[in-house]
Amino acid sequence: MPAIRVVALLAAAVAGGATAQTPAWQDPSLPVERRAADLVGRMTLEEKVSQIMDRAPAIDRLAIPEYNWWNEGLHGVARSGLATVFPQAIGFAATWDSSLVFRMASVISDEFRAKHEDYVRRGEHQRYQGLTVWSPNINLFRDPRWGRGQETYGEDPYLTGRLAVPFIRGLQGDDPRYLKTIATVKHFAVHSGPEPLRHQFDAVVSERDLRESYLPHFEAGIREAGAYSLMCAYNRVFGAPACGSDLLLRNILRGEWRFPGYVVSDCGAIDDIYQRHRVAPTAAACSTRPLPCAGRRSRSACSTSRPTAPWRSRSRASPWCCSRTRATCCRCGATSARSRSSGRTPTSGGCCSATTTESRRIR
Repeated sequence: MPAIRVVALLAAAVAGGATAQTPAWQDPSLPVERRAADLVGRMTLEEKVSQIMDRAPAIDRLAIPEYNWWNEGLHGVARSGLATVFPQAIGFAATWDSSLVFRMASVISDEFRAKHEDYVRRGEHQRYQGLTVWSPNINLFRDPRWGRGQETYGEDPYLTGRLAVPFIRGLQGDDPRYLKTIATVKHFAVHSGPEPLRHQFDAVVSERDLRESYLPHFEAGIREAGAYSLMCAYNRVFGAPACGSDLLLRNILRGEWRFPGYVVSDCGAIDDIYQRHRVAPTAAACSTRPLPCAGRRSRSACSTSRPTAPWRSRSRASPWCCSRTRATCCRCGATSARSRSSGRTPTSGGCCSATTTESRRIR
């Protein structure tokens, strides 16, 4: 359970008064990690499951109030009454002024905090009233037909990263123990349209483009700015749903970047895994076995397979995830010999049936 949620629950419980038999999770003198572990340990399995939905119900026997995780703050506190409205992200990105972005985000988080405290005093815990903010959107704006370019900082991954860092720091504050709010970088990854197909789209890029274009600004947001939350995208990446991708969520996010926070899915993205991407027949099948991809076993979050060597290397010069003589398919994991005459690699669809009409190569 994320730290800010636990802190909010602990604060609400402590307000009721301490006794000689105060449990560890209600003792503010103890480390947050110990208090959180004690609190979660008292929950039943059903109660734990209920808390991972965006509308987390109250647990009365533990004095845990309800909480709604959904809040928006792209360029100001959104959908929550009167608030300061700043220019759209694409507008303030045009200033190229990171210090200005930090000051703006600090104002936004001030207003989030003030509004949240007022809602709590009134006993309200609805959508757009919490401290978990689903911003910033740091996807690349590569095609005006996408439809959501105004939410981004433009097409350049370097500029996007340089502006994402102060925005995240402004939202989360600098207190050594408590987060002012939680910033959520989204949508991870390779998510730049087309909007109408986002629930079944398969984004196929070279490893070079993935590493040089689509990941650097996310890495900056996580490792440099310390964003405590990340939202995975609707689309697939190399055949695996982004919200069930071993490559993205385990190997890169948790493995390479050592991300300590929590991941939220885009709205409905979990249902998409079996309803629209159809890489698993049912929700139960998705939860209990590796996700099939293009008729083969996918390296998804459901899988316990180790990352393949090509994805562990950041210095591989080839735009394909392969060597000069052998190639590993980014989509199905198959390894085969490369033809010296044609240079064809499994990634191009020679090893599996993954190349379908709905697949697109992002350039």
